[in-house]
Formats: sequence, C-alpha cells, structure tokens
Amino acid sequence: MSGFIESFRNIFKIEELRTRIFYTLALLLVVRIGAHITLPGINVAVILQQQTQSAAQDLLGLYDLFVGGAFSKAAIFSLGIMPYISASIIIQLLGAVFPYFQKLQKEGEEGRKKINQITRLLTVPVAALQAWGVSVQLAHRQINGMSVVVPDISPMVFTLSTVIMLTAGTIFMMWLGEQITERGIGNGISLIIFIGIIDRFPYALFAEYQLIADPNTDRNILVELVYFAAFILIIASVVVLTVATRKIPVQYAKRVIGRKVYGGVTQYIPLKVNAAGVMPIIFAQSIMFVPSTILSFFPSEFMQRVAQYFNYQSWVYSILYALLIIFFTYFYTAIAFNPKDVADNMKKQGGFIPGVRPGKPTSDFIDNILTKITLPGSIFLAIIAIIPTFLSKLGVTQGLAQFFGGTSLLIVVGVALDTLQQIESHLLMRHYDGFMKGTKLKSRRY
Repeated sequence: MSGFIESFRNIFKIEELRTRIFYTLALLLVVRIGAHITLPGINVAVILQQQTQSAAQDLLGLYDLFVGGAFSKAAIFSLGIMPYISASIIIQLLGAVFPYFQKLQKEGEEGRKKINQITRLLTVPVAALQAWGVSVQLAHRQINGMSVVVPDISPMVFTLSTVIMLTAGTIFMMWLGEQITERGIGNGISLIIFIGIIDRFPYALFAEYQLIADPNTDRNILVELVYFAAFILIIASVVVLTVATRKIPVQYAKRVIGRKVYGGVTQYIPLKVNAAGVMPIIFAQSIMFVPSTILSFFPSEFMQRVAQYFNYQSWVYSILYALLIIFFTYFYTAIAFNPKDVADNMKKQGGFIPGVRPGKPTSDFIDNILTKITLPGSIFLAIIAIIPTFLSKLGVTQGLAQFFGGTSLLIVVGVALDTLQQIESHLLMRHYDGFMKGTKLKSRRY
C-alpha cells in the first residue's frame, strides 16, 4: 500500500505528467458539463420526469449509459462519440475491400493522418443522420395528440436546430478526444466513453438499493448472494480475458561461424486471447444502434413492433450482438496482428520457431494458433457482453446490469489499464517506480 501511495506522489513530481493529467481531467469535465445542457426548445420538466421511467428500458438505455446520461436528458452531447466510432468502423471495413484504403493503411504515419481526416469528414453525415432520428423521436412524444417534449416550437425549426446542435456536439467531442490523446494521458475517445459509464455507476447502485429496500420486492438474501457471486464471476472473467496470453518461443542465434551456430537466445511472441481488446464490443454496439436509429424515423405502430426485435432484452438482439462481437474480434485481430509481417521480420533477424520452417510455414503456424485462441476468446467475449440481458430478466435493475455486464466492465477495465500503462511509462522514463512493480501486469502492452 505504501508503494502505491509513493507512486501516486511521484506523478505530481513530474511536471509534464502532472500537466497532462490535469489537462485530461479538465477536458473530461467539459464533456460532463455538455451532458447536462439541454437542447433548445425542450421541455426540461417532462424530460426529467420521463428519464426515470424509461431511460433504461431498451437499447437506447444502453446508449444512454455510454454517453453518461446525456441521451435521456436530451443534451447537446446526446450522441456522444458514437458517430465517430461508427465512421471508424466504416473506414476499416472499406480498408478490407478497397485497395485505396489498404494502401493508406500501409503508408505509416502519413496514411494514418489521411485515414483520420476521412474519418472526421464521414463523422459529420453519420452524426447528422442520427441527430435527425433523435429529433423525430423527441418530437413524437405526445399526450392527447400534443407534443409534451417540444411544445413551443415548429417541428421544422426544432429538427433543423437539433441536427445542427447534436452534430456540432459530436464534432466538438471528437476534437476533445483528439486533444486528450495528443496533449493529455490515455486514449481520448476511450476515456470519453469511460467517464460516461463511470458517471452512471452511483445512479445504478442507488436504484438497486431502492429495489432491495422496497418491502414489496420479493427478494431474499440467497438471491442477493447469487447475484453477488455472478458479479464476481463476471469481474474475474473480464480480468482473465484482458490479460490471458499464449507465448510462442522464437530462437535467435547470437553467433554464426561457418555453418555452426554458437550461443543463441530464446524470446517469445505473446498472442493474446483477446488481442482486439474492447474494440469488438464498441464496434458491435455501434452497429446495433443503427436499426433503432432508422426505426425511430418511422414512429408508426408497425415499425414500433419491428423495433421490439431490437430491444435490449430481446433474444434477436442478443444473438445478433454476439455474432457481431465474434466477427469484429476476428476482424480487429487481423488488423492489429499480421502473422505474415511477424514471420518476415523473424526471418530477416535470423529467428525461427523450433520445428517450423521460416517464411510462409511460420506465418501459417502463427495464424493457425491465433485463430484457435481467438475463437474461444471471441465466444467468451460475446457471452460476457450479453450477460446483462440475463441479469435484467432475473430481476436486477437495468442500470446495474448494464454497468456490471461485460460491455461496460470490459471498457472500464481495458481503458483503465491502458491509461495506467501510459502513466507507468512516464514514471519509468524518469526512473521512478511505477504502480505495477512486481506484478505480472507490468509486461502488458497495447
């Protein structure tokens, strides 16, 4: 404990690190302030009344979790950073199909800058489309044929102002995320999602407490213990999924005299069970928001029945969500780790895997192992992500089920470890002891 406190003190001894942390906290505070500024023309009293009744009853409730309650408040940051994530998914999918984007991905830093610029431009129409859907949904909340959320403004003016405000809010949040990444600490986009999830945790705990304290609730201590055990199992599974690896030994020769090899050193290629991290969750979640957004354009009775299939608690949603996570786990792993490049680099440096010939056989060997460990990892990731659906059916409040479910917890754990690793790097560069001294997590790299 004393070592942790000393490492925490060391953070404030490094001026650059101290500045980066305060800068990050200041921008995250701006994000939270924007989540409480309501859109023009909104009846705030009705919004506050309705958010406690229906904010967590469907998929939009999960969206609200990711944006820190901004969606249920009809705030200017209601869309959060999700349109940017959706645009990133589109660009990465195009990179697997079109040679132009494949070429950009191989051009190093310059290619990355061009891809980022294209992603920013694509974010604008994606955000505008989602903003349109939000405006339609807000305008059609009616009682006795009259709008209760937008009572004193024409529908056209409200739609136009809402699209502009929400799109601008998303672009501003995208800029804040990039500033955090460049001048702060951690990945800005991930931290914006992280702070939104953490913000909802006290509300989720309070709602669960109210449910337990309610004398009309038919729950006993045994049921509570079962829920507690389930939460512990989820947390343990998330940690295991985050840090588990399989290591492939690689031998490198130290000296070669004639045809004889003298000495040699063995290194390892760590292949993570979940090499894609939290990205499959975020990607799949962004895709699952699309049907709800499109169906919100058509508030007819038939479309609302169709929308029930994409409800957060429906089996159709759970199955599609799980399949998307498995797909994006393989997709993102293929982008993040290329066996052919690894095999080529090993061959150039005189390394080889014992019993495997260099070149293509090595590439196939690594790809085969990566495929085998990614399959159970992706299935495990999908199961953890849909656990909140089952917990909510067992009586746990939706807010707490969403927070302790795999989706939110994986993001929280992954982003926290990533940020802590960057702080650790700054401390070690200045010859200070880090937080992870003496632990296995010290070797973790993203």
